[in-house]
Amino acid sequence: MTGSPVPAGPAISLHKVRERAPAVAGHYESARVSLEKHGMSGGRAAVYLVLDYSGSMREYYRDGSVQDLADRVLGLSAHLDDDGRVPVVLFSTDIDAVTDISLDNHHGRVDAIVAGLGHMGKTSYHLAMDAVIDHYLDSGSTAPALVVFQTDGGPLSKHAAERYLCKAAKLPMFWQFIGFGNRRSSQFDFLRRLDELAVPAKRPIDNAGFFHAGADPRALTDPELYDRLVAEFPHWLAAARAQGLVR
Repeated sequence: MTGSPVPAGPAISLHKVRERAPAVAGHYESARVSLEKHGMSGGRAAVYLVLDYSGSMREYYRDGSVQDLADRVLGLSAHLDDDGRVPVVLFSTDIDAVTDISLDNHHGRVDAIVAGLGHMGKTSYHLAMDAVIDHYLDSGSTAPALVVFQTDGGPLSKHAAERYLCKAAKLPMFWQFIGFGNRRSSQFDFLRRLDELAVPAKRPIDNAGFFHAGADPRALTDPELYDRLVAEFPHWLAAARAQGLVR
């Protein structure tokens, strides 16, 4: 992203989305409303999706919740990035896959990815964060990054996760964490703390948000999901520009 005027329209038109991925068109339209509401209409960002592949996530893969989230993130990304593609990182104890989902290849894409994976392990946030940081830096993108990071529990190493988030605060990247599961679960206590890490004592800028999608994430409507995905991003963007992280 440069200091030039904000582009007037979406990165990919509704017509093109309908041509390439008709099932995503409804999500795309809902995302447009939320982006307009939060002052992001015409904005540009590199959108990433990080997916928890730990053992406790098994049912969310089986019932289509993960594929549903991927499709909805793809609908959002089509407004912000013109390549019609979202880089996807699946993680558990280690990195299980670094791949993508696209408008031209989204139907059943999550099942196809996990079909080639092995044992579902535990949750190493920091390894997933490292993989996203590497991908972003290697991509040469000049746009800020919006990282949608889905998980259903706390990390193996809380210290490492916090350290990586603080490290990433010096980069033009915003991390939007989403919790799948019981809203009252103590598994999400760490993410609440991560969301509230002190600025500037711990990190130079507030570069993360967190919300629950609930025990049945598919029940969260598009307007609810998109509002939560993009609500904090403009505030981070303004702060990042003020600090020179984003031009």
